[in-house]
Amino acid sequence: MEVKLQLGKRNKLKVARILPHGAYLEGGQVGDILLPTKYIPEGTKVGDVVDVFLYLDHEERLTATTQKSLVEVGGFAFLECKWVNQYGAYLDWGLTKDLFCPFKEQAVPMKPGKRYQIYCYIDNLTYRIVCTSRIQKLLKNQQGNQQAPEKYVTADGEVKYNQITSRPLLIDDFSPRLLQWMKEHDGICHLHDHSPSEDIYREFGVSKRTFKQAVGNLYKNGLIQILEDSIILK
Repeated sequence: MEVKLQLGKRNKLKVARILPHGAYLEGGQVGDILLPTKYIPEGTKVGDVVDVFLYLDHEERLTATTQKSLVEVGGFAFLECKWVNQYGAYLDWGLTKDLFCPFKEQAVPMKPGKRYQIYCYIDNLTYRIVCTSRIQKLLKNQQGNQQAPEKYVTADGEVKYNQITSRPLLIDDFSPRLLQWMKEHDGICHLHDHSPSEDIYREFGVSKRTFKQAVGNLYKNGLIQILEDSIILK
């Protein structure tokens, strides 16, 4: 049976194995998905089916939690801003990892302690679950019975869409972009595997995982050399 994984939504997944650091849930060909120990329901055994929410952790790995989110992808909510940095605002949506709202998606500048109505979606470039408070057009669409965009991952790892979203940025799409960028910047890039995800996204508009896989692709093709604090053209 095909396992359909819905990022940013609740999923019912079977426990494949339990280790000291957590339980691994069956994710089909996407691979087993970690449910950290602190979120495992008491009495859970191998073979049990658990109800979990799927999101990307700080290392952009697909991760499960039994925490209840205040909003899911494709939904609206009224959330409190917890903190702000140079990249945007972070809102409390009930999970350990806060929900990110980029500055460009804020109808008004968000301030800690204030609450804002938002729409939750998956960014096409980074695959991150993010939100926007620029929702007037979305609300009108919903009132007109137009379904909001939604993304899910099939068992073979393919990202599929309902309705009107564009296709995601593929790894092979970014490799030549990165190569061209380096040619235009003296053959060197000071971003690398250990650079913060925010710095990579700010420069290239892609996730850290996409960046790392593109770097690996260029390295395997003999086009770059990887140094401790940078990558350079050969």
